[in-house]
Amino acid sequence: MVSELIQCVHAIGGQRVLLVGDLILDRYVYGDAERISPEAPVQVLCKRREEQRVGGAGSVAANLRELGIEVSCCGAVGLDDTGHRVRAMLDALGVCTRGILAVNDRITTAKTRFIGMAQHRHRQQLIRVDEEVTRPLGSDNASRLESLILAAIPDVAVVCLEDYDKGLLTEKLCRRIIELAHRHGKPVLVDPARRSDYRIYRGATILTPNRNEFQLASGSPDGDVETIKAYAPKLIECCDVGGLLITLDREGVLLAERNRPPVVVPTRPRAVYDNTGAGDAVLAMLAASLAAGATLRQAAELTNIAGGLEVEKFGCIPISRDEIVADLRLSTGQAGGKIRKRDELASELALRKSRGDTVVFTNGCFDLLHVGHVRFFEQCRQFGTVVVVALNSDESVRAQNKGPLRPIVPAEQRAEVLAALQTVDYVVMFDEPTPEEIVRQLNPDVLVKGQDWAERGVVGRAHVEGNGGRVVLVPLVEGVSTTGIVQKIQQGGTP
Repeated sequence: MVSELIQCVHAIGGQRVLLVGDLILDRYVYGDAERISPEAPVQVLCKRREEQRVGGAGSVAANLRELGIEVSCCGAVGLDDTGHRVRAMLDALGVCTRGILAVNDRITTAKTRFIGMAQHRHRQQLIRVDEEVTRPLGSDNASRLESLILAAIPDVAVVCLEDYDKGLLTEKLCRRIIELAHRHGKPVLVDPARRSDYRIYRGATILTPNRNEFQLASGSPDGDVETIKAYAPKLIECCDVGGLLITLDREGVLLAERNRPPVVVPTRPRAVYDNTGAGDAVLAMLAASLAAGATLRQAAELTNIAGGLEVEKFGCIPISRDEIVADLRLSTGQAGGKIRKRDELASELALRKSRGDTVVFTNGCFDLLHVGHVRFFEQCRQFGTVVVVALNSDESVRAQNKGPLRPIVPAEQRAEVLAALQTVDYVVMFDEPTPEEIVRQLNPDVLVKGQDWAERGVVGRAHVEGNGGRVVLVPLVEGVSTTGIVQKIQQGGTP
């Protein structure tokens, strides 16, 4: 299953998606919140910095672009500075914005979140201030937008509707989009607004509500998984849609298709840092997966991962294909193998570091594994939770002029022996004369070498220490070396 899902992820890229929905500017104002105001019982926020990101449908577009999908975005912004910023940010992402109208009868929706940080580290949202107009577009602008959307449908693989209930996706517009998409054989995926009636999306292929949204729309008495299973087919029939992909936070997702029993796709436990943007990541991954030819079950598995990765981050941060693949590989444990390619390992290590792991790096030829090596790796383990061994390839060993017989053991065999050690988590090969490039690529927290490197200068030290890491030199076992073993064998002695 994991290998099939990885193949699905690799197939994503180059397809085109039409995205229609409410465009939002997300502002994040960060500051220190360490005292209470003497004027009122509220926290004082000492502003340190501010960030701006595209939100709403813009967040879905950013996620799709991060996955390598071409995006045609349709929506409306006001004739204001906020609207100019939203369009400029989407243009910078490579999103086609020809379908975005600038209208004079509304402001651009903006959400400003004030984030307090205790001791400059622990983020906590204090308050959110919204600026918005939620009435429908005027008739002229609505007609112009509808024409732009309908003209784009024949040239895309999937149509997505991102509804934040800001007046853009009216029942009439949804009906026209869904009808034309069906005539052209295009699936329509909808991230619905929080509303009690989903018949506005009648005819859609899949709706992606979260647990609370489903409960409101279905009238189910609670959010228990078994209750959702019972009510999902009823909602599908009532709204005349093809199916539901319901996100269940820590319990995964529930896939309910018409005339099929609902299936729960479980997720693994995650550290939930911020739920913002999880629905956007789910819709983007669902669209990207189906556009690339994945089955609905495979797409559900991948959306589960995308949503899970999103809640581990603060704010709406797009999820990449590399992160998805890294998470899939991590889920297999030892079954994923310890010997990795450089690009794959870099993504996996970045993900592990984001979850609190400390990456320890060392490198060498390790031609004949001996007791000195074994004790060295045991010491490496003391400095972190993940030990990575970068192995010189055969060509790299020969470039070091260790003698005509070196390496004695081919690189593939040396890698397999290293991977058999419990103290080693990953093995990766490099061809360069020095490990400088791979150190930069893998970006470890700790670089470990033997004390014999004290005067020679540790390659990669500047990069590691420049990024807040450290270099550790450990003592070696006296009188034990590969060169010494080889010399004794050549002399007919005992190693």
